Amino acid sequence: MTTVDFTKEMRRDYTIITPDIFPTHMEILEAAFRLHGYNVTVVHYEGKKVIDTGLKYLHNDVCYPAICAVGQQLYALTCGDFDPHRVALIQFQTGGGCRASNYVMLLRKALKKMGMEYVPVIALSFGRFEKYSGFRFTVPMILTGIRAIIYGDMLLLLKNQTLPYEINPGDTQRVVTRWAERITDQFAHNRGLSGRDMRENLAAMVRDFHDIPREKRDTVKVGIVGEIYVKYASFGNNGLEKFLLSQGCEYMVPGVLGFFQYCFANMEVDHRYYGSPLVNTWAGRLAEKIADRWEEAMLEALEPYPEFIAPVAFDRVKELAEQVIDRGVKMGEGWLLPGETAELIEKGYTNVICAQPFGCLPNHIVGKGTIRRLRELYPEANIFPVDYDAGASKVNQENRIKLMLAMAREQEAAAV
Repeated sequence: MTTVDFTKEMRRDYTIITPDIFPTHMEILEAAFRLHGYNVTVVHYEGKKVIDTGLKYLHNDVCYPAICAVGQQLYALTCGDFDPHRVALIQFQTGGGCRASNYVMLLRKALKKMGMEYVPVIALSFGRFEKYSGFRFTVPMILTGIRAIIYGDMLLLLKNQTLPYEINPGDTQRVVTRWAERITDQFAHNRGLSGRDMRENLAAMVRDFHDIPREKRDTVKVGIVGEIYVKYASFGNNGLEKFLLSQGCEYMVPGVLGFFQYCFANMEVDHRYYGSPLVNTWAGRLAEKIADRWEEAMLEALEPYPEFIAPVAFDRVKELAEQVIDRGVKMGEGWLLPGETAELIEKGYTNVICAQPFGCLPNHIVGKGTIRRLRELYPEANIFPVDYDAGASKVNQENRIKLMLAMAREQEAAAV
């Protein structure tokens, strides 16, 4: 299949369309790309029209995240909001045993069906599977991207612990929006990127959320784990967070940085178990150290405010995972999934939803396969897998979650 080059000329006047994968983070990541000279735009299309577009041009047995994410990009080309002759599409590639590693080829096949083979498709990966004359994924870009993720993770954590208790509706979202705009403006002026700037920004973020008027309310604490797309994307999980809020819950979703730390840590596992080059181990350890240092900046900012539950250091997630499953299991979120589940349970989020999409067999195996061991370690745990796919009923999903919440309330009442 023909690969269309993304040229230096395209870099000047093309819009690069990306799907909305991490809603709290994407605006900041968009600014990170713009800082490095790429006009990246996140599309937020949702609804049946997007799913139908995905199903029309992709095989109906492809995984649900592909139908959603690729569907958003294909819909952008057909809805009239963009000139197809002035856009490119971009997809992140993990390079592992995941259908996401084939999204680029899926996009190109779909574009051929649509008569739009001229649209460039960029594979964004650490492995640099493809090369383009006008796009380079450089180390400075990676570092800026990780900084953007740190900011997004802090906003995600603070929002989720403040929103259920705010006295004045809308206060929390206003602070989230203000800080997202502030960080993107700083990025536009090449600020907010140094260690000092990050520590100052993170500390100020926590103060602003601390100052939001809140009141204590009875809530059920729910953790959310699962496949990386449906775990975060409201389009993929049918507005899971909004539904939990309507049911009187406080929910916690582990940060996106953890997924990248998991990828970095796997470089050493690949060498130890599968004989990958030793240089990959060194690169992974270096990347882990950088991510760990910035993770420490988050923890330091949260330390003066004990009312906010802080994440544990990632080394602790590794330890928790090793109690459940071997770290050689790296498919379908692998050992990260039970590690994050155990972390949430230990922090009091004993009711855990494992969001699992159609078509991701490894995620179903790891997610459902580790529940028994997790319940042995944590008898109080209330772990519910919830399946998401293009034909699933939202009502059935919500009824299953209501059953979980009813069980949680019964357990709480019995413990009093």
